[in-house]
Amino acid sequence: MQSLETIFQKNSSIVSRRIADEVILVPIRRKLGEIESLYTLNEVGARIWELLDGKRSLKALRDALLEEFEVSEQEAEEDLTTLIEQLQQIGAIQEAL
Repeated sequence: MQSLETIFQKNSSIVSRRIADEVILVPIRRKLGEIESLYTLNEVGARIWELLDGKRSLKALRDALLEEFEVSEQEAEEDLTTLIEQLQQIGAIQEAL
């Protein structure tokens, strides 16, 4: 699990498109066999994606979720860390330097 002080930024090889209440992540620098790799984020995931700017810590993102959604601090933190881990696994984000 990441420290809440960790700051992440989006990988420039991922573009996003909003369609209704979802955000679709599309890798643009993949090998031909990986092109079909599209990732869909729900409303909360889409908001986290929007907030990932390379300047805000995970704590700041969690606090934003608490303000915008009716969730407990524990739920917000669990949802955030789960998504961050998934985004790291697919190479959509990296720690900011």
